[in-house]
Amino acid sequence: MTSSPEDILRLLIDATLKAGADATDARIAENASLSVEVRNGELESVEREESRGLSLRALVGQRQAHVSGTDLSPSALKAMSERVVAMARLAPEDKWCGLPSASEITSDRPDLQLDCDDTPEAPELENRAREMEAAAMAIAGVKQVSHSGASWNTGKSWVAASNGFSAKKSSGMTSLAAVAIAERDGAMERDYESSSERRKAKMKTPADIGRIAGERAAARLGPHKLDSQTAPVIFDNRLSNRLIGAFIGAISGPAIARGTSFLKDKMGKPVFAPGIDLIDDPTIKAGFGSRGFDGEGRPVKRTALVKDGVLTQWLLNGPAARQLGLQPNGFASMGFGDPPGVTTSNLDLQPGKRSLAELMKDAGKGLLVTDMFGPSLNPNTGDYSVGVSGFWFENGERAYPVSEVTVAGDLASMLLRAIPGSDLEIRSSTNSPSLLIDGLALAGR
Repeated sequence: MTSSPEDILRLLIDATLKAGADATDARIAENASLSVEVRNGELESVEREESRGLSLRALVGQRQAHVSGTDLSPSALKAMSERVVAMARLAPEDKWCGLPSASEITSDRPDLQLDCDDTPEAPELENRAREMEAAAMAIAGVKQVSHSGASWNTGKSWVAASNGFSAKKSSGMTSLAAVAIAERDGAMERDYESSSERRKAKMKTPADIGRIAGERAAARLGPHKLDSQTAPVIFDNRLSNRLIGAFIGAISGPAIARGTSFLKDKMGKPVFAPGIDLIDDPTIKAGFGSRGFDGEGRPVKRTALVKDGVLTQWLLNGPAARQLGLQPNGFASMGFGDPPGVTTSNLDLQPGKRSLAELMKDAGKGLLVTDMFGPSLNPNTGDYSVGVSGFWFENGERAYPVSEVTVAGDLASMLLRAIPGSDLEIRSSTNSPSLLIDGLALAGR
């Protein structure tokens, strides 16, 4: 009789404790995916993947080690438990490691509706990819579509620990993506559009995705070079979340504990302008990052990381909290079978009242950034620079496309000056409306 994942984890934890571990946790994960890509109206690739794996962590005193494998046979599991304990005994001491106590773990198991209701077979995915490609190619100026793909993925995971915690999670997603290339006088520009959802009814149509990708690529033809100057910059809502991601890295507990964050002295102080809130909410039904417990089994809740512009929380897992003398607050990333990191769940910078057009009108003239590459951030000082392309705007309207520009500034002061637009769109687990930031240095020709 085949053992269930729950039985395997229970037996593995018992075997690891018997082998000499003081504490242990483990995870079994199963994943399946199907993706289809077309090119020039023909099917180019079909890829189906299925995988199953196990991760196991053992703690011996204040030493820890972790291993992973795919063989779930009884003999392999016994060897894994003995090996990880032997490794832990030889590992360097980490006085901050450890599992939560039984009183810290949550018993809540909310139904967050994370499964996908759309898992089509390859012919349907191929039809969607063909429709995207055809819609992009119908846009004047588009010469080819370098990628037109449709896919879905599902996953299940089972976790357990020697402190009594155990849980199961399942999730899924359907995705569409197209990359169009436009050409004029031998010069080419590319752009993209994509959509990922758990609910088919919320997915953008393949025709819309292909059309938008094509229109964006064509709009970038004939880019100008800018003179170096200081000007307002608007990061559009497809990529403004990257600034928020850099901010999140700077308030992570491990970075604060190491003293390597430019925000290490900002707790309880303004980090955004008054009126701005940054909300993390793991309880959203069908959210991209929703979860009923954090990566160590502790409870999670809706949290304002920034309230009225003021920083209220570090992102803490157990080890970082112990090092800082604070209490963990539900931001551990998946640690069962591995040492935990930190992460957010559904993180949204709350929208302002001005549309993108109104932000451009407010700024008068400046740079609208629609693509970014090669960002560089000094984590100690906050010095930030990134290569960008986009559109120069004047009198509140797009004037012409621009490319090969570097935007630079101090991220801490940039965020304090950031004005969010009203165009928040939920595209991933971290989202932001367009952000207007004045007085940024532009390095051009």
